[in-house]
Amino acid sequence: MAQPRASSEGEQPRASDLSFNPRFRTLCLTGECAMGVEKGSAFLLKVGNGNVPATYETVAGMRTTQLSVNGEAVNITSKDSGGWRELLSGAGVRSVSVSAAGIFTGSAAEIRVRNHALAGTIEHYELSFESGERMRGRFLATRLDYAGDYNGERNYALSLESSGAVVSE
Repeated sequence: MAQPRASSEGEQPRASDLSFNPRFRTLCLTGECAMGVEKGSAFLLKVGNGNVPATYETVAGMRTTQLSVNGEAVNITSKDSGGWRELLSGAGVRSVSVSAAGIFTGSAAEIRVRNHALAGTIEHYELSFESGERMRGRFLATRLDYAGDYNGERNYALSLESSGAVVSE
């Protein structure tokens, strides 16, 4: 996150120069903010083609995508903690969970995801954002659901769990 600029040369910003942006939970200089609003339709899930290095193809038909970064806390509280819980920084198991849902289109990427889910194999996936940021890692498809009403489209829901490090580029 960008550091607030000083009010004038060498000065720290005054509290009156800062505002809290609740949507992004960030402090910003009044009238400025380091994050821009991004379209949800530009939040894409892509599956690797099995090659090294992987090339990625967008999973078609998606309507919703959700990403959760998870971390287990390691409690190091002792009698010397003064009654307050203390946690160990940088410890614990980290993971990334992805869920997505959309309309089945029969694309090659959807078929590849289905095949990995059926075989229980881990594959490279990429999540990309409108800003150009990407998150890449190896994931296991832990759930793949298909549904369809008699007068509606066939749709799917997908859950992925990371295996190993997920990197942000």
